[in-house]
Amino acid sequence: MPKPIKKRVQKKVTDTEKEVKDRLINLKEAFKQRQKYILRYIILGLLLIIAISGYLFYDYSSGKKALALASEAYKSYYNIYQKQTLNRAEQLTKALELFKKSYNTKKSPVVLLYVGNCYYELGRYDEALKTLKDFLNIYSKEDKLVPLAYKKMSNIYLKKGDIKEAMKTLEILYNLKGYIYKDLALIEYARLLEKEGRIEEAKKKYKELTEKFSNSPFRSEAESKLFEKKEG
Repeated sequence: MPKPIKKRVQKKVTDTEKEVKDRLINLKEAFKQRQKYILRYIILGLLLIIAISGYLFYDYSSGKKALALASEAYKSYYNIYQKQTLNRAEQLTKALELFKKSYNTKKSPVVLLYVGNCYYELGRYDEALKTLKDFLNIYSKEDKLVPLAYKKMSNIYLKKGDIKEAMKTLEILYNLKGYIYKDLALIEYARLLEKEGRIEEAKKKYKELTEKFSNSPFRSEAESKLFEKKEG
C-alpha cells in the first residue's frame, strides 16, 4: 500500500509581509535615532568651532590692542617720540596708566614689571611692592624676570628703611637659580652687614664674592674692603 504523501505547511504570505514590514519599521526607527545623535554631534561640533574661533579672534584683537597700549607706554616711560613736553613725573604717570590698561587688556609679565617700576619711580612704594608681589605669585616660573622683581623689592625696602626685609629679599635673590644679580646681591648684603657693624659677617660675604665672581664689577670693591680689614 503506497505511503501517503505529506503536504508541506507553507508559511502564510501575510506573516512574511508582516515580518518584513516590522523589520523596515525597526530600521527606520534605528536610522531616525542615529540621525538624532549625528545631528546632536554636528551641532556640538559647530558650537565648539564657533567658540574656538571667537576666542582666537578675541585673543588676537585684545593682544593687538594690548601691544599698541604697551608701545605707547614705553614711549612715554623712555621719553621718545613725544609730541608734548612733560616732566619726569608726568611721563611716568602717563606710562603707568597705559601699562595698566595694556595689562588689563591682555596679561603680560613684562608689562606688569613696568607697572611696578613706574610706581617705584613715582615714590609710591607700597603700590610698587604690592605689584611686585603679585608678579611673583603669578609669574614665579619666569626665571629671567623674577630676579628683577626681587632686586626692585630690595631697593624699595631700603627706601622705606626696612633693613631686615631688604636683607631677606637679597638672600632670596642670591639663592635663585641662575646667575642674574648674584654678585650684586652679595655686595649689597655685605654693605648692609657692615653698616650694622657686623664686620666679620660682611667680610665673609666680600670674600665669597671675590672667590665666586672673579669677573664681577664689584670685585675691586670687595677686595678693597678685605684689604682694609687686614690693615686695621
